Amino acid sequence: MYSFRNDYSEGAHEKVLKALTDTNYIQTVGYGLDPVCEEARELIRNLCNAPQADVHFLVGGTQTNLVVIDSLLRPYEAVIAAHTGHVNVHETGAIEATGHKVCAAFAPDGKLTPALVEQVVNAHSSEHMVHPKLVYISDTTELGTLYTKSELTALRRCCDENGLYLFLDGARLGSALASPENDLTFADLAELTDVFYIGGTKNGALFGEALVMTVPNEHFRWHMKQRGAILAKGRLLGLQFKALLEDGLYLDLARHANELAYRLRDGIAALGYPFPVASSTNQQFPVVPDTVMEKLIGMGYEFEVERKEDEDHTCIRFVTSWATPVSAVEKFLEDLANC
Repeated sequence: MYSFRNDYSEGAHEKVLKALTDTNYIQTVGYGLDPVCEEARELIRNLCNAPQADVHFLVGGTQTNLVVIDSLLRPYEAVIAAHTGHVNVHETGAIEATGHKVCAAFAPDGKLTPALVEQVVNAHSSEHMVHPKLVYISDTTELGTLYTKSELTALRRCCDENGLYLFLDGARLGSALASPENDLTFADLAELTDVFYIGGTKNGALFGEALVMTVPNEHFRWHMKQRGAILAKGRLLGLQFKALLEDGLYLDLARHANELAYRLRDGIAALGYPFPVASSTNQQFPVVPDTVMEKLIGMGYEFEVERKEDEDHTCIRFVTSWATPVSAVEKFLEDLANC
């Protein structure tokens, strides 16, 4: 009937496709060194009010997390992440495969705090243990929650006091910035983190993440190349971000995804189903009886199973996208009401 499984099932927004088609026969130098990528870099630096930032274009989120973390850490250094963090749960041990341990802190709402970070730091006290050096967070989190400016500022202070890098995974950054509960800007992110990225794959691009680095990393492109992260046809990445960011389309698309998620959330809640974690983004996590879940699956709806709540109930995840039609949400709520 309709898939609410993720926000990257569709292809790309029409403006992105048009930009790709209109420039299809233009020849440029490869590996992201072309004029289009440079225009996109300047656009991103201006949005971030960070004229000295290094901007790099990579294909996907896991690849970006892997290359960034491995490039910044010494062999014995480790990552601090929430127990739900993408690098801890959904990347098949990619970080560990580089030789860097992920030290997971239990965070019920998916957000790290200075207290949680310091707990991990204090638990690693000698050369017989890994040395935590980088704090990994995401906005939105894997639970659809957001960091506020005050929370991110507190984490920045904590990282400075403990000699830690702060890295923000922005695979769903559009949804975070477009949320009515958000008080962060691109410029805030550039100021408060050492590295963050603007996710395109999950917000209107065919593929791609735009990485913004304010911490010195002179040979980052060498790390990219060694990890297979420099795309020969790099122009395709810069072109997509130029199309998404030059006139506000990026946030418009994310706002659409969020608004459809709120319709879904409010309609499900009106039918009496609870939400253990409040989310103002495009991921929603209701708890439904297993009998209802099976009926929805039988109707052809797709979604992710988050976890079992008890013997008879399951928390499931619905994700809306930049392309989700209103009719799909309305039809789902109608069908849910009849379950």
